[in-house]
Formats: sequence, structure tokens, C-alpha cells
Amino acid sequence: MSTNRRAFLIGIGVVAAGTTVGVVVAPRLLGHRKPPFDFKPNAFVRIGTDGSFTMTLGKAEMGQGIYTGMPMTLAEELDVNPQRLTIEFAPVDPAFNHPFLKMQFTGGSMSTISTYDQMRLMGATARTMLVSAAAARWKVPVESLATDDGTVVERNGGRRATYASLAEDAAKLPVPAKENVKLKDRGSFKYVGKPQKRLDNVVKVTGRAVFGSDVQPPEMLKAVIARAPSFGAKVKSFDATRARAVKGVVDVKQVPSGVAVIAENTWAALKGREALQVEWDESAGQNVSTASLRAEWRGLAAKPGTVGKDVGNVKNALANAARKIDVEYELPYLAHACMEPMNAAALVKDGRCTLWVGTQNQSQDLNLVAQALGIPPANVELHTQFLGGGFGRRASTHSDFTVEAAHVANGVGRPVHVVWTREDDMRGGFYRPYSISRVRAGLTADGKPLFYHQTVVGKPVLKQSPIGKPIIDKLGFDPSSFEGAANTLYGFQNLRVESHDTDEVVTNLWWRSVGNSIHGFVVNGVVDELATLAGQDGYAFRRELLATQPRALAVLDAAAKNAGWGQPLPAGRHHGIALHESFGSIVAEVAEVSVEGRNVRVHRVTCAIDCGFAINPDQVVAQVQSAVIYGLSAALAGEITIDKGRAVQGNFTDYPVLRMSEVPQIDVHIVESDGPLGGLGEPGTPPIAPAVCAAIHAATGQRIRRLPIAASLA
Repeated sequence: MSTNRRAFLIGIGVVAAGTTVGVVVAPRLLGHRKPPFDFKPNAFVRIGTDGSFTMTLGKAEMGQGIYTGMPMTLAEELDVNPQRLTIEFAPVDPAFNHPFLKMQFTGGSMSTISTYDQMRLMGATARTMLVSAAAARWKVPVESLATDDGTVVERNGGRRATYASLAEDAAKLPVPAKENVKLKDRGSFKYVGKPQKRLDNVVKVTGRAVFGSDVQPPEMLKAVIARAPSFGAKVKSFDATRARAVKGVVDVKQVPSGVAVIAENTWAALKGREALQVEWDESAGQNVSTASLRAEWRGLAAKPGTVGKDVGNVKNALANAARKIDVEYELPYLAHACMEPMNAAALVKDGRCTLWVGTQNQSQDLNLVAQALGIPPANVELHTQFLGGGFGRRASTHSDFTVEAAHVANGVGRPVHVVWTREDDMRGGFYRPYSISRVRAGLTADGKPLFYHQTVVGKPVLKQSPIGKPIIDKLGFDPSSFEGAANTLYGFQNLRVESHDTDEVVTNLWWRSVGNSIHGFVVNGVVDELATLAGQDGYAFRRELLATQPRALAVLDAAAKNAGWGQPLPAGRHHGIALHESFGSIVAEVAEVSVEGRNVRVHRVTCAIDCGFAINPDQVVAQVQSAVIYGLSAALAGEITIDKGRAVQGNFTDYPVLRMSEVPQIDVHIVESDGPLGGLGEPGTPPIAPAVCAAIHAATGQRIRRLPIAASLA
């Protein structure tokens, strides 16, 4: 028989209270109480006769706030204060699939966009059934009843019944069809559209939140892997004699990603790995370096590529432009640098596999693990944990760290938790692609924008994903190569974007805002260069380019106004501005910057965002601030360089992120519109680098076309 501290203390209290008044409470009498019953009208909501409200969350919480946003939406229609909800992570089940992609995952800033209507319907369906149960009990028309925070009430001020008291009756009713469920009018919302405290705050502050690194199934072992020191390297041979001699080491085995050292604890696994002798074949990547790629790709950028967008006639515009520029932009590989490095735990036993992992891609993980082990997907069970940062890394195109854990655990008979060190993660991870773009752009004789022609070189991300092939086959090109450039809001009447898709051995992956973080920088940088060529400031020039985009204009104006654009700034400070649309949201940012020698200090960032409708305004602000900090860290100093197939940087000592003392004041202004819902996790990242670089140009006259800024100012 198992118990817990809370149950034990409650038991002690009952006994103590009983003996105080001279009454002995027999345990068998407590067992006569009717067990609680759960009303579960759908996969997402459960209401107990004990007064509990539970929501099953089919998405991963990695700091972006979906643990609060989705429950808020469901609770609004259920008419229960969201703070009363208990949240559980869902199992892998089609009920929790993305409505369009038919898989259970979290990414692309799509969680709220794709589940808003669904969560409203799920909550409203449960409310409708509870009201119907009360109407039947009281023999009154449904129209005579209303709800109020978990209670059904008679509109005339008469009877009241809690949802808990109605749960069993409601469960006997048929689930109504969608068309028979009435949703609330937005004007009657109590919670959605208003600031709400995050539901995961308490469990995180008190340490009760279980991240992937925290899992502790019984008899669990720890493992680390001696990983390929360079991209494409393979194990030639290994000698585990000294590793097996380390106290606590249980086993050493080769797996597809390297050689695993399995031990009773992490320290023993790490010491065993240090003692392990591995001979590697590094021939696949020994000639790959950032310098060699740069030289090759500059040549490619000067040649015609695959066309992803062609509007107007760029060739004629190029010939007729009164003034034009021909420039090259370069962006580095970037690590995701999640605060919690990759990890996953697996138990493989009796033809089944149980996984404990913080992942963005539950369906794919489950299926690829089943494939790797040669067992049916139905024999794989995955438990989603909190994620200590994702940014796309935990949406691996091939479920690398989850499949790896299954390989390591296979044949062990006990759960094995495979952990990555910071260096493992940063050197052997999957990076935001390296990219070089050649851009030609020009103006008419009277300084009006005439054309934009970009040729980008880099390794596209979508091509490497299982979902990429049908999309690429349909379009005839990889759209991730053009994301953020081909669909720019800036109104160039002549626009052409081409790509050369590379296939270097360095592994790539989507990084927060994916292609938008690359092309948002390039497009906005070129717009600023054209503005200077036209003798205008970046704000005025953008207003002309956005003349037919009222939502974008409103966002641009809001950022400029709240930043005090055109007003005097403290001595030595200068403004830069940028705007970008991604994932359905439009964001403009104004950076206030000072430059002393090679030292760039960002003092303030003023942001404006149109995300259609702010479900939780506090979370909108938090996500934009987070995206700015993440993008600013990368812009200032983030860079992974490759030498002889090896990543040079390995930890925060040589891949710095902003310290708290370096974070600027970040003001966020929500611009309301009647536009569709937009994403929040990523759109705040693309504008920050170009806004800062525009301010640097205003301060120094130097144009930054290569990131990180530290490399250009060196």
C-alpha cells in the first residue's frame, strides 16, 4: 500500500480530531464513502463530483504559456475561473492532433491559432450538458438557467447547483452536436482578453513541475554518449575496458549516435565516458569549415537559383533604376541554447517501450521509436514533461534524442535516462542554418522603391523533415528557403527571390522564427539601405512601402510613436526601426542604442504587435519580451563556427547570451485589430537584429551586413 505526505497528514488529523472528543474513527467506515465520479464529455475536460476541474493539455509547455492560454479559452466557455483548473499533459492520441497536420506536436507558433475554436467548443459543450442536467432535475426550461464560475443558477435568483453536484446527471446525457452548442459573445468574456496569472507559476516556483531532467522512474540508470566529435563522423572502434572499471558503470554499448556509457548515476557515466577510448572516422566532415562554405557560397549567390517568388519585372527594373545597391548579407549557424540540455528516459521491456521526455513532437517521437525498436506504435507509451526551453530544438526532424534513448535502453531491462551535457548539446546539436544572400535593390529617379532581388544560399530545414517532401513536391521548391522574404509585407512592385539549396554535412534545424530570423534581417537591412539612398529615415521610408497594408502601418506607427521617434534622445543614443510579419502576427520594434568603440549597448526596445486578438495580454507582453531577448543575444554575439567539421563553440563562455544586467528596457504595445489570431512565440525575434543594426548605422555610419554584430565590429 502506498501513500503520500498529504494523505498521511490528513489521516493523522482525522485520528487526532476523533480522539480529542473520545471517538475512535474506524478505517473501514471511511471506505463506505462514495468514490468520486468524473464527468468527461470530451478528451480535454474532466469535472469531478469532488469539485475538481481538470484539463488535459495536448501541447508541450516550454515557457511560451500554452499551459495557461489553452486552459483559459476552455475555462471561458465552461464558465469556470481558470485558476481553479488542474492541468495534465495528454498521452499521445489522435484526439490531441493538430487539426490540419494530423499529428500531435507543438511548434510554429500555432498552438493558440489552431486550438482556439476547438477549446471554446470543448468548454461550451461541457457547460451545455451541465445546464441541461440542471434543467432536467428542476424541470425548468434551459433558457431559464445561466452559469457562474462552476455553478448553474436560475436567472430569477432561485436555485443553484454546482457542476460537481450535476456531474453524474450530465454524464448520462448525449453529447450535443456542434451546431447545438452556443458559444459566448466576445463581449461577455470574463477571462479571455484580460490578464491572467500563469497556471504553471506555482508548480515551477515550488519545484513540483517535472521537467525531462527530473524524471525518476524506479530503478532508473543514467547514461551519456561519446558523440561524434565532428559532423558525419562514425565510430571505427572502441575499447571500453577502462570505462567499465569505473565504479558505478553498468554497461557500455554502441548505438547509432556513438558509444553509450550506462551507469548508476550521472557522475559515474561521465567519468566512464572520460575513460572510454574511441577511434573515429572523421573523413566526412574534415574539409568543412565556415571559411570554406563562405567562399563557395559567395560564388553561388552570384548565380541564378531556384525561383520562389517573382512579381513584376526585376530585370527591366534593374536596368532602369536611377540608384541601386548590390550587397551581401551573412548570418551564422546558431545554437538553440536551451537552458535544459536535451535528455530523454526510456524503458524497453517485454516488447514495449515507455518514454519520459520533454518534447515538442509527441506523435513523431512515438512512431520513430516504434520503428527503431521494431515494435508496433501501440506498444510505445510517451509521457510528456515540462520543457526547459524548446525554440525548435525539441521538435527534431528525426526525434534524435528520443530515439537515441530507446536505442540505449534496449536490452537493459531498466529505465535509462540519457542526458546531454551543455557541450554535447551545443557542439552536436542542430543549428539555425548558415546563410549568405546577395541582394540587388533600387530606386526610381524620385527616390521611390523600385525593385528587390535576393538570391539566398543555405541548407533548407523543411527538406530534412518527414513532412517536407509532399510540400516540396507540390510547390517544386522548399518554401523554408524563402520564408520571410518571398512573403514580405513591404510593397516592392518588382520582387524576385531565388535560392541555392545546399547539402553540407552540418545538421540544421528550425530555430525560433525559422527562416524569418534570416530574411527579416536581410529584408529590413536592405530597406534601411534604400532609405539612406533615398535621403529618408527608416520610419518614413517604411510608411511608403506599407501604404497598402493598414494593419502593418498601424503597428509601425505605434512602435515609432511610443519610442518617441524623431524626438531628442540622451546624448550618444540613436534609434533604429524594423518591421516583420511572421506566423500571422505583425511586429515592429524600435531599438535605442549607443556605441562606444566596439561596445554596443541596447538601452530600450519599444515593440508593437498586432496578433489579432490578445487572449492573455500579459502573455503577449512576456512572449514578445522573451523573443527580443533571445534575438538580441544572437544578434550581438551568437555564432557557431565550424572548423574541420567540428563546432568551435561549446558553452556559454564562448556562446554568450544576455545577462540580466544587459537586458534593455522592453516596452510592448498591443495593437488591437479585427485580423485573425496570430502566433506569439516567434514573431518578436526577427525585427530586433535589423532594428539594432539600423541604430548602429545612425550612430556610426557603419552598415552591419554580417551577424553577429561583434564579428562585424571587430
